[in-house]
This record gives sequence, C-alpha cells and structure tokens, in this order.
Amino acid sequence: MSGFETAWLALREPADKAARAANLMAELVAHCERLEAPTIMDIGCGTGATHRVLSAHLPTDARWYLVDNDPRLLGEAERRIGSIGVRYIQKDLTDLESLDLRGIDLMTASAFFDLCSQAFCDDLVERLSRQNIAFYAALNYDGRIRWSDPHEQDRDVVNAFNRHQRGDKGFGAALGPEAAAWLERALLSRGYRIARADSRWELDGSHAALQDAFLRGMMPPVAEIGDIRPDDLEAWLAFRLGKVRDGGCLVVGHTDLLALPK
Repeated sequence: MSGFETAWLALREPADKAARAANLMAELVAHCERLEAPTIMDIGCGTGATHRVLSAHLPTDARWYLVDNDPRLLGEAERRIGSIGVRYIQKDLTDLESLDLRGIDLMTASAFFDLCSQAFCDDLVERLSRQNIAFYAALNYDGRIRWSDPHEQDRDVVNAFNRHQRGDKGFGAALGPEAAAWLERALLSRGYRIARADSRWELDGSHAALQDAFLRGMMPPVAEIGDIRPDDLEAWLAFRLGKVRDGGCLVVGHTDLLALPK
C-alpha cells in the first residue's frame, strides 16, 4: 500500500470507530469474557484500528495476532500498539490454506470482506466452522451512498462505483456491496448464531477532509467503468466538493456482522 493509503486509513479511523455497532461490540466482549485468555486474529489489519477499538474492552489477558500483507502497515501498527500481547504476521491472505488458525477463538476484520470473492469467503467460513471460531466482520461497504444536496448524476456515479467494487481486488471477483449478506448466509448454513447491524458513516461539515478524500477516491473507479462522460464527472465532482465546503452531509452505508458458534 502507498503512503496515501496509510493516510486514508488514519483519516477514516475516527468515522469507523463512531460507526461501529455498539450492540454487536458488547455481545462480542461478553463472549470473550467467557473465555480464558481469548486469542484473536485480525486479518487485513492495516495499522491496527480494530485492535485499538476492541482491546480496551476485552480481558487484559487477551492475545492478538495482527495479519496483513503490507510490511509498512504492520510496522505502523506495531509502532502505535507495541508488542505486549500482540504478534505481527506478514502474510498474503490469498493463500488462505496456509493461515494457521490453531488456538484462535475469534477472527476479526474491518472494511475488508467487500474486497473479497465468494470463493474466499466460503473457504474462510468453512475453516472457521471446523474449529468453532467466532467471527466479527465490521464496516462492510453495502452500496448505500447519499448526500444531503442531490445532483442529477448521483445515481449514475454510485451505480458505476458499485459496479467497480465488484471487480478483482486481489482475491478474485469481489462481493462488493453483497459481502455482508453473503457471509451471513454462509455462516448460517454452518450453524452460527448471527447478529447483524447497521454501521453507516454519517458525515457532516466536521468531516470535510474525509468527505473530500472519499469523493476524490471515487473518481478513478467511476471513470474506469466509463458510463459517465468525463466532463460530466468532473462537473459532478466540482459540485460535490463545493457542497463539502458548505457543510453538506454524506452517508456511506456499512454493515457489521457478528457470528458466534452455537
């Protein structure tokens, strides 16, 4: 990942923290409190945001494995978190079979599974179910984007963006906005008890930098789809950036999922 992507993770972390479904986190914490020294694996950990959110609420003897393919992100995670009770693992997660899940009580991931394919999610759920591992997947993008000030191109832009989200992000054709629903069905079929909750971003003028980055980040995917003329897309972006400066609001839909073995 590039330095910009590291900056993007830092920019979105406060919004992600505010959006996480509190009821699911409370149920997850209650589950971990029933375990002796729970062991947690966070995949696609980035700079460790999931650990920062959950660790303050979990038993002090909890042990963590933070897994990511990018050594720079892992290095930043270790700088921010330290090494007490945490092990950092650099791993290409496309090689799922080599991921050692022995002794893991809970797997977590945030803003990750909408990048993954049906086959990847099915394989992961099968492995989790074999070992009765609990599962917390937060902030899965679900396709909903809306603004307080409408523009005639909004629907076309969101549709193009969502089409791009279903492209290959390194794990095969991605589930994109369907990730949470697909995971829920797969987990239910293997006997898990499921809780699902809304975790949308609700951004106002105080989140201007995040809104600006999100809008600019939409442009390359939407342009790549090619459904909107470049001049129209630039005009839409200019309109949207102007509304950010005027304090316009943005909602981006996400879904949290918690699956506990029965």
